[in-house]
Order: sequence, then C-alpha cells, then structure tokens
Amino acid sequence: MRRIYEPQAYAARTGCYWDEFVDPVDALPLAGNTTCDVAVVGAGYTGLSAAFHLAKAGCDVVVLEERDPGFGASGRNGGFCCLGGAKLTHAQIARKFGEGAAADWALAERVAVQLVADLIAEHGMKVDLHSNGETIMAHSPRAFRKLAQTATGVRRSYGVDPAVIAPSDLASHGLAGKFFGALTIPIGFGLNPAKYLNGLQRITLAAGARLHPFSAVRRLETSGAGFRAYTDNGIVCAKKVILATNGYSSDDVPDWLRARYMPAQSQVLVTAPLTKQQQSSQGWFSDQMAYDHRHLLHYFRKLPNNRFLFGMRGGVSAKPNSMRYSQRQTQLHFHRLFQQWRDVPVTHSWSGLVCLLPSLVPFDLPLNFHPAATGVRLVFTPIGAG
Repeated sequence: MRRIYEPQAYAARTGCYWDEFVDPVDALPLAGNTTCDVAVVGAGYTGLSAAFHLAKAGCDVVVLEERDPGFGASGRNGGFCCLGGAKLTHAQIARKFGEGAAADWALAERVAVQLVADLIAEHGMKVDLHSNGETIMAHSPRAFRKLAQTATGVRRSYGVDPAVIAPSDLASHGLAGKFFGALTIPIGFGLNPAKYLNGLQRITLAAGARLHPFSAVRRLETSGAGFRAYTDNGIVCAKKVILATNGYSSDDVPDWLRARYMPAQSQVLVTAPLTKQQQSSQGWFSDQMAYDHRHLLHYFRKLPNNRFLFGMRGGVSAKPNSMRYSQRQTQLHFHRLFQQWRDVPVTHSWSGLVCLLPSLVPFDLPLNFHPAATGVRLVFTPIGAG
C-alpha cells in the first residue's frame, strides 16, 4: 500500500481518550474467498452506516477494515456532530455550482446531522449527548463582525435562528476567554465517538452485514461485471464497491486514487476533570461544543464528565520528533486560550488524519472518470467533519 504519510500515521493508535470506551464486537478477519452484492472498504462511520442501510434494505454486504472498526478518523475525532464537510462557504458553492446546488448541500448537512440523531434515538445508543448546536467563537473584533454577517446566511440556508452573543455577554454564557463574541447555530450536538461507533457496529451486524476487521484491501480490480477486493487471507467478489476510507486511503487501492485527496493531521488533547473552582476561575462552564473563527481553527468542548477536549491542526509529518512537537504546540495553544488552566494535567494526547479534496467540497458519487472506476462509489469529505 502506497501512502502519503510515514508509517507512524497508520500504526496502532495510542494515547486516545476514546479508546477507554471501545466495546469490541464479535467479528473475525476474512478467511477465504466470498461473494457479495456490495463490498464496503472502511469500517468507520461512513462505511458502517452505508453497510447498515444497505443490509437493512436486503443487500448482501461485506465490510473490510484494515485494523479494528473506527481505527481511523471515526475513533479519533472531537465528537462534534454538526454542520460542515465543505471548506467553501455557501456563497462560494452557489457561485461555483449554482444556487440549487448550494441549497441541496445545506439540506444534505441538516439531513446528515438528523440521521445520526435518529440512529441514536431509534436504537437506544448511550453516547453522552450534550450541546445545543455549535458555537463559533470570534478570535478578533473583525471576526465577530463577520459572524454577525454569517447569521443572516445561516437563517437563509438552514431556516434556523442563530444566536449572536456579544463580547460583554460571553461570561454569562460560560464562554469566557480570549474571544470577542460568538455565534451559536442550533443544529447538532456533541457525543462520545467511541460509544457511537459501538452502536453502529452493533446495528450493522444485527442487520446482517458481514464485518471483517484486520482485513486490509491490498488490491482492488475489475472482474467481469464486478470487482475483486484482495486481502491477505481471502478475496471478496462484489457487484459494487464503496470506498469509505477518506484520509486513511492508499494511493494504489485503487491506483487511480492518487493525487485526488490529501490527508492532513489533526492533534487532540484531553485534560483531567476540571473542578468547579477551575471552571469558575477560567469562566468556562458551558456544555457547548465550540471552535474559533480562524482558518486553521481550534476546536474544543467540555465533556459531560468535566474533562476538556482541545484540538487543532497537527504537523506535516508523522515522524516521532514531529509528533512530539505537534503535541507541545497543541498544549501551548490550549494554554494561550485558556490561561487559567495551565496547571491542569493533560491526560491524553493523540492525532489523526482528516482529508482535503482539491474541490474543497464533499465527494459522494459513482465514479466514471476511469474505466476501472465504473461501479465504485467514493464517499469522501474535504475535512472529515467532526
């Protein structure tokens, strides 16, 4: 497998807080050859959700995962279920693709959030839900003026009424810090990524899909009217294929994927539980999931058990020295924004890959640009939202 980052970026996950909540399912690596209607490559949120809905509709589905389910971004993210997935604004999408496309994308964002909410509710998943939507923090007076303008676009695009929070009102909302106002969009919620993944695995297996961890697809080829997915211990012959690997893709699986995506590292830390006094001293006691208005943003939220999660863009290399530097930089940025918590211990620190696309918008389409791609559906987002 040919990949962009060093092997450390794809090695066993370490230091991740969410690993404490992983509940392994009874699934074994692929052993021998098999056939199916649809082969799904990647057992993260996208792959498992696709497999669940296909199996529920009567399709014979096989899910192949390189390591354990959720090994990639689904097991490492900040737990933000919110709007997003495109780096272009709605105005930019409208200019490039038309007003209809921009409206379709806004609807898709809302439907995606609602889908997660419905799955959680319908299947009784206990995922530590909190936060009434997302809050964008202004990092400068100019950013706050832009947020006030953004509120108008939010009303038009999503049909909801966002709340503009003046700088003088941040403290009363429990959002005090080095910020200059905020905007809360009442769509979305925070959750425990591992607990949601546990639930997805459970319902996917119950629907009849076959899940094979530690079954990396080394090669993907056309075969007659279908495809062959080659693993170390067997071959899956499928009529259709869904690639749901996002930033953890390989340039040669299949080979036409090269130069069509770009992984980027994100670094995350979690602190020890904050006492009431520590929350009061900083002035941050809100349960809102939040991020600032920077281009390379910081994202953060107080977890239901009073730990604090903070994340930001990681390094450009996965070499050990670079990873250690990225960890130090993340702590430095955390302490700059939340100065009263400089002495709060950081108990967990990890990194993961988001995914950038040249178009800066999500890609979820059947592929026809290459003879070997017909019959493959590629599902990528440009940032790995959440």
